[in-house]
Amino acid sequence: MKRVVIIGGGFAGTYAANKLQNEFDVTLIDCKDYFEFTPGILRTITEPEHLNKIQILHKDYLKKAKFICGHVSEVGKNFVKIKNKIISFDYLIIASGSRYESPIKEQDVLSSARTKEVLDYNFKLKKAKRVTIIGGGLVGVELASEITSRFKEKEITIIQADEKIMPRSSERSIKYAKEFLEKSKVKIIYDEKAIKKENNSLITNKGTKIKYDLAFLCTGIKANSEFMKKNFSKLINEKDQIKVNDFLQMEGFNNIFVAGDVSSVLEEKLAQVARYHAQYIVKNIKALEKNKELKKYSKKKRVIVISLGKYNGIFEYGNFILTGLIPSIMKSMIEKRIMLEYKLSSILAKLKAK
Repeated sequence: MKRVVIIGGGFAGTYAANKLQNEFDVTLIDCKDYFEFTPGILRTITEPEHLNKIQILHKDYLKKAKFICGHVSEVGKNFVKIKNKIISFDYLIIASGSRYESPIKEQDVLSSARTKEVLDYNFKLKKAKRVTIIGGGLVGVELASEITSRFKEKEITIIQADEKIMPRSSERSIKYAKEFLEKSKVKIIYDEKAIKKENNSLITNKGTKIKYDLAFLCTGIKANSEFMKKNFSKLINEKDQIKVNDFLQMEGFNNIFVAGDVSSVLEEKLAQVARYHAQYIVKNIKALEKNKELKKYSKKKRVIVISLGKYNGIFEYGNFILTGLIPSIMKSMIEKRIMLEYKLSSILAKLKAK
């Protein structure tokens, strides 16, 4: 059987591993030992018990694919390197994702330690009177909404470098989120950047001083592509993303594919987009095996569901905007559906093992 190596156990990597494991010798490499529904992680900071609902160990749902927990240090034309171990491949799928400041996305934490980390942040949050969020994009707005919905007594400040929050969203969505935050007494500082810390204060580029007890960085995601720089530095763009062609292949290579946040495709970096990438890649690897024509990846406007706490939200698809309780229910249902897929795979894997 041909060997497929997959780097990254997020939405794209786990989908590809599941779909290819019956026809290929698949190895999934991830620096953590579990899949996590990352769009739900913000809620765990205010409700740590929610963590159990959005995680599942890789070994539990993979029926045939092998799993290696570790860091890829180097990628070559036909191999990946983990410490001193060389793993060869016929096909490689790079789905290593991106990262924010902990705890929003975690790279190196095993499941038991991840639980402790979320509990630590929840403890810090409960003690904090003043919370500052650096970045007023989707993540910053969702985090502020989660905190203010659960802890109404907190003094929450968002420092936003742009002149409006969620700048890539529609004007109606921005207006609704802004009004929600303002009604919740969240202070938003526009058109300023936090540039340094002084004791328990953040100083902006305009000299504004914001005192805080706890701060979260929700800006400047960084693509995880360090392991590519030794041999493929010319194929890394200024955002640390890997350059791809129309078929999601790394430029100049038929057998290396790139999915999700680490790809250079210019579009909103969403969990559902990573899954769409994986779907195309799975089809194209199978097509290559059968000498069939590859399918071009087609970018299009995707549905965006934004949480504003547990019982409010925004659904956005093109010019159609829906706000209120229904979008929050929709996001909860998406989370449950995705996690159910993994749990069903886990049950099937256990049944086949008997």
